[in-house]
Amino acid sequence: MTSSEILPGEIRPRPVVGRLPRYAAGKPPAAVAGLASYKLSSNENPLPPLPAVLAAIANQADFNRYPDPLSSKLRGALAEFLDVPAEDIVTGAGSLGALNQLLSTFAGQNDDGKADEVIYAWRSFEAYPISVGLAGAESVRIPLLADGRHDLAAMAAAVTVRTRVILLCTPNNPTGPILTAAETERFIQAVPADIVVVIDEAYLEFVRADDAVDGIALYRKYPNVVVLRTFSKAHGLAGLRVGYSVSHPALTQYLRVAATPFSVSQIAEQAAIVSLQNYPQVVERVQSIVDERDRVTAGLRALGWFVPEAQGNFVWLDLGDNSADFAELAGEQALSVRAFGDEGVRVSIGEPEANSRFLTLCANYTKPPRRS
Repeated sequence: MTSSEILPGEIRPRPVVGRLPRYAAGKPPAAVAGLASYKLSSNENPLPPLPAVLAAIANQADFNRYPDPLSSKLRGALAEFLDVPAEDIVTGAGSLGALNQLLSTFAGQNDDGKADEVIYAWRSFEAYPISVGLAGAESVRIPLLADGRHDLAAMAAAVTVRTRVILLCTPNNPTGPILTAAETERFIQAVPADIVVVIDEAYLEFVRADDAVDGIALYRKYPNVVVLRTFSKAHGLAGLRVGYSVSHPALTQYLRVAATPFSVSQIAEQAAIVSLQNYPQVVERVQSIVDERDRVTAGLRALGWFVPEAQGNFVWLDLGDNSADFAELAGEQALSVRAFGDEGVRVSIGEPEANSRFLTLCANYTKPPRRS
């Protein structure tokens, strides 16, 4: 039976479900005799949470109670940390959960049956088309520039009367470049003020470019800007699922209606608060990853390989048709990396030994990435 043949009485999903891509999580590494295995496929922080965070988690025991649906203590801590009103913060299950709340609120199917449009660069975060489709909206994908950056001019030109949300991913996952403050502000000024512009900053803490956009600064200036951030990456809390959005009350009043109740558990909330309280230690750990990222990119460029600007905790190899081949060879070296079809391979920055082994693999690989 083909996917189009439905048996009588069979339960069927909404038609859009069959058209959506499947989210492909990074696979764990295969065991290889004599080699330690490393997972470089999911952009995870290779370091565990801070000791103070682990201690706080171990001391919790109130799991027979529901968490605070508003994450009031965390929002208070974030308000002080970011110098924004707590009322402007809406928490979610990771930044993806916060994004889904945004799309559910501002983009979807209208009463006239027509779908709203959501514009984003492509390739970018692979959950975007899934989240947009499930919200009932229509994706408008704008190809990246040859160097892996957003084509903001083309994105602005793609705006129509049906455009309701624009997603800007900076640094862009999986390619790595940032959006600059100047070009982002010009873009915001160029699009209608009734379109929600989402600045997805999941990898903000790893950015070292002086001219990088600061989403919070633009949120302060433009009422239609929403900032997404997460504790998954820099704070090493990916498994606890805690993120948030920051926007003005004109937007948060509706976001709270669409927010999933109890999406941030009390254990996640407390872990995030303690991590913020010990932020200088987070910065030290992030810097160690940034140092490794810079070592990896310098090593790749020394081989003569083209690597887009890497400002997250990963690098992008534009390997095209050789992507699957490279991923297979990495697996034989007990390294799991993330191949995206015939487009390229994203490699997360991991432990120093893992990064060195990756560079050795690249030094022996005879089909380097394509140049811009």
